[in-house]
Amino acid sequence: MSTTNSGSITIGEAISTLMKHGMPVRFTAYDGSSAGPEDSDVHLHLANERGLSYLLTAPGDLGMARAYVMGDLQISGIHPGNPYDGLTLLLSNLSFRRPSAGEAIRLLRGLGLQHLKPPPVPPQEHLPRWRRAVEGLRHSLTRDAEVIHHHYDVSNRFYELVLGPSMAYTCAVFETEDATLEEAQAAKFDLVARKLDLQPGQRLLDVGCGWGGMVMHAAKEYGVKALGVTLSLQQAQWAKEAIDAAGLSDLAEVRHLDYREVVDSDFDAVSSIGLTEHIGVRNYPAYFASLRDRLKPEGRLLNHSITRAHNLPVRTGAFIDRYVFPDGELTGSGRIVMDAQDAGLEVQHTENFRTHYARTLRGWSENLERNWDEAVAEVGEGTAKVWGIYMTGSRIAFERNEIQLHQVLATRTDEQGNSGYPLRHTFGV
Repeated sequence: MSTTNSGSITIGEAISTLMKHGMPVRFTAYDGSSAGPEDSDVHLHLANERGLSYLLTAPGDLGMARAYVMGDLQISGIHPGNPYDGLTLLLSNLSFRRPSAGEAIRLLRGLGLQHLKPPPVPPQEHLPRWRRAVEGLRHSLTRDAEVIHHHYDVSNRFYELVLGPSMAYTCAVFETEDATLEEAQAAKFDLVARKLDLQPGQRLLDVGCGWGGMVMHAAKEYGVKALGVTLSLQQAQWAKEAIDAAGLSDLAEVRHLDYREVVDSDFDAVSSIGLTEHIGVRNYPAYFASLRDRLKPEGRLLNHSITRAHNLPVRTGAFIDRYVFPDGELTGSGRIVMDAQDAGLEVQHTENFRTHYARTLRGWSENLERNWDEAVAEVGEGTAKVWGIYMTGSRIAFERNEIQLHQVLATRTDEQGNSGYPLRHTFGV
């Protein structure tokens, strides 16, 4: 580690010192220093001292996210709405070593101890876990409403630009290699309907219903009287307008309501598409018991949620927790099956759609890239950049089998063992 007589060190030298295998892309800094190959297609530039303070006061993904969102860490060679190639390169090759205590002190002194004062966090960042604990118990009605507002009430127009006409913010099901995103979202809703064996005149409850896609599909295609509930007021308002415009208000309804506050019961079927990620693993028993109680005997539940590739406890990364899904938790499908069974449900079928979610995220990222200027005008460049990184990083995680997506189908089997389930599945592949 080279330093000047005053003990200072350039930022480029510090980066080179801490990288196990060298910087995989070109890096330059405001002090005129650099690191990494000059011919790299991807170029990182640290533009100012505030960016350095972000990196030093929150090492890892959180500090980089703060500097990037605020424009202090600039990336060229990739599109901010769809940075797949660059992020894949960085995730595959960025490998930091942990310096000794003495070396860390020398590096910090060389870079300037004044940079250890944390700058204000970006406005897109949610409260840290300890502050959320002060604000309310984790997964209480009030705190869940707040974190759902943080993620889903960004802007309905922004979601239209990213998700496309289906307004489905959950994993699609690609029945063919060349299926479009919209075709795959319709196929997902129809697969859920078939797994639930929906029939005209039945009643469906869709918890965490988003913008009402499943509710409207069930009403229009299956003649089902469908009720959806969501904690997002903006989603509920958008869904009501869409239901009215489609002429489905006699069959479909969306309420701004927590699933725990639903008092209706005797539903023939319950669908939960993308809600389980938000409720907390320790709350699974109460969650499945609540959904079981909403069902009539022999009714069916379809639970569709992101899962881990294992059932071990893992803490959500700082970037995801502070910028994307505050209080979100994931676990393996085994835990979901176990808690559903322990709540008195009979699990009939489980299916993994991991690779389908990677394709879904690719489609959303392409939409964001295509509509970048309008998206930035709608929510601001910082928020749009958060979504570009978040969706691309999630896509890579699904591709690498770090996370999965499982549908678990269960019945409320009665005390005599009657499940209403046929000898073989009837919903096809």
